Order: sequence, then C-alpha cells, then structure tokens
Amino acid sequence: ITCPGVLLKDKQELYLSVFVLGQYKKTQCVPAAFPLFFQEKLVFEKAFANIVDPGDLVKLLEFDTAVLELIQLVPPVGKVLATYEENTRDFLFPDPKLTHGHRGLEREILMKRSPFFT
Repeated sequence: ITCPGVLLKDKQELYLSVFVLGQYKKTQCVPAAFPLFFQEKLVFEKAFANIVDPGDLVKLLEFDTAVLELIQLVPPVGKVLATYEENTRDFLFPDPKLTHGHRGLEREILMKRSPFFT
C-alpha cells in the first residue's frame, strides 16, 4: 500500500482486514511506514450449491459486498485508516483496464481515507 509523502504519527503496526463472500480474514501486522508490504495470500472459498446458471451467480455476486480496511493497532480497539467497498463481482472480476500483468494477480485500487487518517 502506498501513500506518497505521508508519515503516520502513531507508530503502532497495521494490518489489512478483508471481508469477502461472507468470510473475514486479516493479514499479519506490518510496521507503520509507507509503503506497506503484505507478503501473504488470503484464500476465500465458497460453494454455491443451488446455483446452476452462471447468470444467477453473477447476480448473487453483484449483491454481495467486498470490504477491505487498513487498520492501525491504536488502543483500545484500533483505528480504521482507509476503506474500500465494491460489489464482489467487480472486485473479483475487474474491468480489464484496471489490471496489470496476469489477470487477477495484481490489482490497483483506491481506498477511501477515514477521518482518523489525516
């Protein structure tokens, strides 16, 4: 995660929380210095037992929301510094112009900063 020219006043570590397909996962913590590097893979699996038509799956994914949050471990509960929300279909299968390299392996997204991230 990049944020050119920004220094965090709080020095507690940060992590990325991800909520996709009804499942929540988070990364390991990293030091509070940009750029942030999360060197791990988060795997989300879901079986859609009653879906037969791919069009129905597309509709289902459009109604689901993927949420990413950049969180700093500032007591007592941590501070959300930035968020990203998008329907799960567009998150998992982005428009080709937004990808670099191999489709789906590398993405650029713009997170919305929270009021805590000045």
